[in-house]
Amino acid sequence: MSSDNNRIRLDHLISVFEKTFFADFNVKLVAGGDEPVYLPADDNVTYNRIIFTNDYFSSALHEIAHWCIAGPARLQEIDFGYWYVPDGRTPQQQIQFEQAEVKPQALEWIFSVCSGQRFTVSTDNLSRDQRTFPKYFARRVYRQVLDYCDVGLPARANVFAKALSAEFDQPVTVTRQYFRLTDLAVGQ
Repeated sequence: MSSDNNRIRLDHLISVFEKTFFADFNVKLVAGGDEPVYLPADDNVTYNRIIFTNDYFSSALHEIAHWCIAGPARLQEIDFGYWYVPDGRTPQQQIQFEQAEVKPQALEWIFSVCSGQRFTVSTDNLSRDQRTFPKYFARRVYRQVLDYCDVGLPARANVFAKALSAEFDQPVTVTRQYFRLTDLAVGQ
């Protein structure tokens, strides 16, 4: 995809997000961060910001997914109160990362389908044994997607999935027919 087309898609995504959520939640999606981060409103900026990395569509969807499941207390904290340890995590840190990432990555996959975007599950750990781990984590994300298909999405995620489907001209309802483990790309 050319950089012009990517910019158009990102601008469209930012617009969809803002018209869907700004009035009720005082939140904006902001492109171009060096690192993804959520920043609640403060004395300098009067609105909450979901900042995504380097103008990557998938980074935006991922950060939106975290926002969609954050409760009221987490919405008052920088980066929803999560910790982040870079690549090279201990096995215990990686387990904590996985536990925190299953639901957001499942929502990111759903949002990707609703916007006609390819999704790649990410272990975010290049030092882990890449022969078996990503497939294991991918199965956990897949099972969570199926659970969302069966019991429904969190409220904000449901609203956003519908908005994406309409705005990106994807006739998607969140049902199992759109999600197959064999279609899931696995990254690091």
